[in-house]
Amino acid sequence: MTAAPPPPGTVLLAGATGDLGGRILRSLVALGASVRVLTRAETSTRQIAQLHARGVEVIQTDYDDPDGLRRACTDVACVVSAVNGPESAILGAQSRLLKAAAAAGVPRFIPSDFSIDYRGIRPRSNRNLQLRRDFAQELDATEIRATSILSGAFTDMLTGQAPIILSSRRRVLFWSDPDQVLDFTTKDDTATYTAAAALDERAPRVLQIAGDQVTARTLASTMTDLTGTQFRPLYAGSVGSLTLMSRAVRALMPASTEPFPPWQGMQYFASMFSGDAKLRYTNNDRYGTRKWTTARDVLGQHRQQS
Repeated sequence: MTAAPPPPGTVLLAGATGDLGGRILRSLVALGASVRVLTRAETSTRQIAQLHARGVEVIQTDYDDPDGLRRACTDVACVVSAVNGPESAILGAQSRLLKAAAAAGVPRFIPSDFSIDYRGIRPRSNRNLQLRRDFAQELDATEIRATSILSGAFTDMLTGQAPIILSSRRRVLFWSDPDQVLDFTTKDDTATYTAAAALDERAPRVLQIAGDQVTARTLASTMTDLTGTQFRPLYAGSVGSLTLMSRAVRALMPASTEPFPPWQGMQYFASMFSGDAKLRYTNNDRYGTRKWTTARDVLGQHRQQS
């Protein structure tokens, strides 16, 4: 008789009070994982109480406290980072967390990637993706086994944050090619998959998932079906012109610490419509077959709630 495998160790989750981090936390708890949450010292008592109510251990420390970070990483099997933001977050706080994890002997680290594939973009063409690529170099220089989860763009953004669907004009914007395939995954699907990967001791260096793969043309067809009115793709210019526009907007806008100022959204679309950040394959079924939420699902639900 073969002995049962030992239960997985504690997962340390950073960024659990954020949007995606909170979803990852719910998924880890649902899987029965032993979870330790790392949160800043200034986190409100209400948020701390909500975390405790989920049955997780809470460690409060600042990211500029190396001793506190090492204590948080002690006896941890995997660190999951859902830290998000500009350079101060990705190459600042997250890098200090990585250093503490390495010092504590943590065997595995899942960085805050959750994006389109940054490995193929032109250097410095996309701020957020470049930060992730720079952090990947730091991560690969350690002895920690890393797993990056590349999920495409969040499907949720199609309902407004990524304004390529112009409902009032019944158009779907595209740059260069209306048939360029775009990868999308919802935040909930990304979180569920990340939780499973955190418990997977054999997870590879990169996992790629896409809840849906669409084009501007198929999005127009979907909106036509959902609304009963004709939507058409609308040429918004070339990818090159979008890149130039993003540079101009960035130069004119005041410096921003927001993770997604308008010019960053332009950079993201440029990376997607150029095909540079297209996922090369998908690992959707690694943790069993599941129903992935499609763009049609998200857009249909949004219409019902509007």
